[in-house]
Amino acid sequence: MKDNLDGVATFVQVVEAGSFALAAERMNLTRSAVGKAISRLEARLGVRLLHRSTRSQSLTTEGQSYYEGCVRALAELDNAEAALDHSGIEPSGRLRVSVPEAFGHLCVAPVLLDLARHYPKLQIDLSFTDRMVDLVEEGIDLAVRIGELRDSATLAARRLGTQHVAIGASPAYLAQHGTPQSLDDLAAHIGIAYSCGGNVAPWWGATDAAKPAPAVQVRSQISMDDIQAIAAAAIDGYGLAWLPCWLLTRFVQSGALAPVLGSYRVRSQEIYAVWPKERHLRAKTRVAIDALKARIPAMIGE
Repeated sequence: MKDNLDGVATFVQVVEAGSFALAAERMNLTRSAVGKAISRLEARLGVRLLHRSTRSQSLTTEGQSYYEGCVRALAELDNAEAALDHSGIEPSGRLRVSVPEAFGHLCVAPVLLDLARHYPKLQIDLSFTDRMVDLVEEGIDLAVRIGELRDSATLAARRLGTQHVAIGASPAYLAQHGTPQSLDDLAAHIGIAYSCGGNVAPWWGATDAAKPAPAVQVRSQISMDDIQAIAAAAIDGYGLAWLPCWLLTRFVQSGALAPVLGSYRVRSQEIYAVWPKERHLRAKTRVAIDALKARIPAMIGE
């Protein structure tokens, strides 16, 4: 029997991606393979679905009609597969996950590696980046984000915990420069700043949850876009570091860093698992979210 679905998913991906190249990247195929799949589909249907040039593509009238039908058909298949997912079938397939670099390495990766060991049919593709990725545009199934959800209208989310941030410094730095006793004392110290895209993140003191957190002025000679590198610089005595407690605690326990102003914490940030909104949550995504929710709170000291 003829397989009427041959090339359909590829065609939908090409339309939604806007280009053969991006569709190929999302599907982990070569651009040539995508092009051949579309050509075979057009030959089988006997119509041209796409107007193609070297710089652009657009749907033909027949292509627009066919695309709308394909989207409906694939949605029905997704619903059927989701129903099977809920019936106890083992999670399987490729799960693309985007995570912040340091938090991803130290907290998320161990959870997902254990998940892969537990579910041999599950293929986990883990990307470490502090860049704000577009989940739909880049074909990401699941992401972990820290802070405000700017595009929450298009995403579903589940809170994983709260990240608190505190200040630390090496014992050698404090012995040479003294230990700050108040937020005002920080003005006399050097801080190692976190920067992203050329913007240096301010330090925020939070002494009273009922009042707005005041900005803390700290001079900085060095700025970095990686908090693990900031921690390393602090250990080497380059200044005070503003670090998530889940990272700072590791170095405090080893004696490499000492907490500064222990009764103060900078503004807390929520940690979320986020994924593109869909009618049914696939088993592969659901088990990953459940595993993160079960283990992340203990990792961040909740």
